[in-house]
Amino acid sequence: MKVGKLAKLSLKKRMLIIILTSSLIPLSLIGTLSYYKMYAMLNNKIEASVQNNLQQVALSLENTISNLNYVTQQMAFEGNVGRGLQNYLNTENVYEKSRLDKELITKLNIINFSNPSIGLMSYYFKNEKSFLFQNFPTKKDFHLEDLPVLQRFDNITYYGPHKSGNRFDDSNVISVFRHVNVLDQEDVYVYVETSYKFTQKILQSNQKGMHVDHLIVNDKGVVSYSENALDFPVGSVYPGDNTSGKSAGYKDYYLFRNVSNQGWSVVSVIPQLEYNKEISEWFKQFFGFSFLSIAVSLLLGWILWRMVYVPLTKFNKEIMQLTNQNFHSELKTTHIPEFDRLLKQFWNMRLRIWELLAEVKQTEKKKADLEVEKLMYQINPHFLYNTLDTVCWIARLNGQDEIDGLATSLNKLLHYNLDKQGQDTTIKQEIDALKEYLNLQQIRYDFRFDVQIEADASIGDLEIPRFILQPIVENALYHGLGDDGVIHVQVRLEEASHVVLSVADNGISLSEEKIEKLLHNERGENKKMGFGIGMNYIKRVLSSRYGSEAELQIKSNEAGGTTVLMRIPLKKDGE
Repeated sequence: MKVGKLAKLSLKKRMLIIILTSSLIPLSLIGTLSYYKMYAMLNNKIEASVQNNLQQVALSLENTISNLNYVTQQMAFEGNVGRGLQNYLNTENVYEKSRLDKELITKLNIINFSNPSIGLMSYYFKNEKSFLFQNFPTKKDFHLEDLPVLQRFDNITYYGPHKSGNRFDDSNVISVFRHVNVLDQEDVYVYVETSYKFTQKILQSNQKGMHVDHLIVNDKGVVSYSENALDFPVGSVYPGDNTSGKSAGYKDYYLFRNVSNQGWSVVSVIPQLEYNKEISEWFKQFFGFSFLSIAVSLLLGWILWRMVYVPLTKFNKEIMQLTNQNFHSELKTTHIPEFDRLLKQFWNMRLRIWELLAEVKQTEKKKADLEVEKLMYQINPHFLYNTLDTVCWIARLNGQDEIDGLATSLNKLLHYNLDKQGQDTTIKQEIDALKEYLNLQQIRYDFRFDVQIEADASIGDLEIPRFILQPIVENALYHGLGDDGVIHVQVRLEEASHVVLSVADNGISLSEEKIEKLLHNERGENKKMGFGIGMNYIKRVLSSRYGSEAELQIKSNEAGGTTVLMRIPLKKDGE
């Protein structure tokens, strides 16, 4: 939001924005962090549960298939049962066949009794498409060609869950179809399937209260059993990848797959709504809590606004009283200590303003009188300039060149020192004024002295305070400078940020005590030393204009000579 738009908002709207922001930002941060943490935690927990269940289902199916395989080995390979089948098929004696038939059925019943997970058991004659020696009667419409193949090898075929061939059982079973090796005939096979509702017990499970459908996919990637025939029909190609232990998304489902060692796999199909049910419940609770928190924040904000608005109304009335110049209205309190203190201070300020207004009226009257006096004082310098110009013309007419030069230098110096254009000047103008001053002093003093001035022409236009070099040079002249005295004035630029002005003489030296008094004592004490007045002016100018950014140093040698050094900052752009 731009500053201009923000400035137009009322206090009520600003407080509403601040309260909502202070409520929503923590809620958003906490909600985002909690969501990712909860999602990761619940997702890991649910996925771990699903994978664990899949492993148990796959292990149970593997054990079941191993058990079926063991039973078919007893029936298909040479052994007690195999020899009995061979004798039955080779004998032509009807009575012997009847005896062998009963004997085979008894042996098969013993195998069935010792394996309770086994259901229908039978020998199948492929050419005749008939079942013999079955322990349960088979359905008339039961055909092995219609069964879903789970895995096929040369002499053995595993069928996925299908309807049992038992005439009295309509549940899903897993079966094995194996070729018999004890006979020379090629059309004799063993068919064995699991017991009643055994497959349902393996596949029937709910993880974490969720409805889960199972698929069994053969080693070719084709669905051989499906509890969700609408989206995953039997015979269709499995739509997920072949990675075991990883979830995949398909339509509105999450698919979890566990691939067995034989190549077939078990898949758990979980609807996304079921899978995300716990996260959705957490979302509802969080948004309910957020709504309640925002409502409480708004209520507290309204109460806080009322606590601020009433005192502000009283402040506004007090300001209106001040605007109407009613300085003596009665003070009203808000019963809030902080605001009452402010109101009392404002009431005292109002009384003070009334007193100041009275003082201003008197000051304005005095100011008018001072303006008249100022005009009178301004007349005197102009009279002095005009008089000195007259002296110059008279001196020139009479051939008095020395008097002409003296009057001209004095006039220029007065013009410079009494100029009303401001307190600042340039280095060039300051040096020119110093030269005019030295012309006057050369005539005044009866001893010889030399002044050397060094200043780079490139810094002549830099601004410095007016009348800052002449007092120091004047101090050097007053400070016991005799014949052959030398004053060295130097102006230089330091690091493009400061100007350094130094005035050095070869007169008598100053003690440390006198230097200390010159730098730190007030004007009254310096006056006794002969040149404290000029030094005090320099200190005040540097202090008022530059504060601590300017430096003033005085150095003196015991053998003679004193140096005054000033270091002042240059004006920056815009100052």
